[in-house]
Amino acid sequence: MDFGSINPVVLIATLMVAATPILLAAIGELVVEKAGVLNLGVEGMMIVGAVSGFAASVTTGSPYLGMLAAIVAGALVALIFAVLTQILMANQVASGLALTLFGLGFSALLGQSYVGIVPPRTEKLNFGFLSDLPVVGRILFGHDILVYVSLAVVAGTWWWLNNTRGGRVLRAVGENHDSAHALGYKVKRVRILAILFGGGCAGLGGAYLSLVRVPQWTEGMTAGAGWIALALVVFASWRPWRVLLGAYLFGGIMVLQLNLQAAGFRIPVEYLAMSPYLITILVLVVMSSNRARTSLSAPGSLGRSFHAAG
Repeated sequence: MDFGSINPVVLIATLMVAATPILLAAIGELVVEKAGVLNLGVEGMMIVGAVSGFAASVTTGSPYLGMLAAIVAGALVALIFAVLTQILMANQVASGLALTLFGLGFSALLGQSYVGIVPPRTEKLNFGFLSDLPVVGRILFGHDILVYVSLAVVAGTWWWLNNTRGGRVLRAVGENHDSAHALGYKVKRVRILAILFGGGCAGLGGAYLSLVRVPQWTEGMTAGAGWIALALVVFASWRPWRVLLGAYLFGGIMVLQLNLQAAGFRIPVEYLAMSPYLITILVLVVMSSNRARTSLSAPGSLGRSFHAAG
């Protein structure tokens, strides 16, 4: 085995790219769960965003219009979930799982005519001399725009949740929706807006997969990324910066595995294939245990439907 072939600088730069779609989806889901809603449809929103962004990019010739289309598509799929759970009062877990199944099937249908097509190239940003700096230049200044957008979304989400009235209202709704309603806050409106934001982020994360990470359309290409994003939110204790660290950690594991395989160390691919589903089982176990929820500081009303009195 030739471990000398693994370049740590390239490894770190590559893990940032690998983590970006998971990070975008996870930070959107964090806002949704902070509002007290558990949406297990992240995988479905991501895959619809991936195919919609790819189709729009190929049609218009602009990857940026493709990214915008992915945000809209993800939000529209999320709107279905919002209507089901906030207006029709359907079960959140069942609705989220149904949304994932719908997204996987719908994306397969839409993407049939795009298999084998190469999308327009998404150029890396030019930072001038900063990109030529040793080590730091390759790690920090050699990426496309969405890597930096994902970092900005994390920072913006943290600031908004902790330093604005809107963020405090959203957290109040998530902690105790009955008390928030008694104070005059529009619980369902807050939750619907949070769900749409989460859908837009998931759609953008999906588009990053099909336009940048693996610039092609392949059926089921999210391969469990949405489930991993869900798990990251829980294990990060609903804190944005911990989500960032978790996403980069998982991205590092994925990239390291590929590098180890290239160096001659054989790791069965089945382990990675089954990991999202094992993680999902653990998340559902945690969410069903009140003691575990409390220890992780979960929002008090997470997963509970709101019924307005009267």
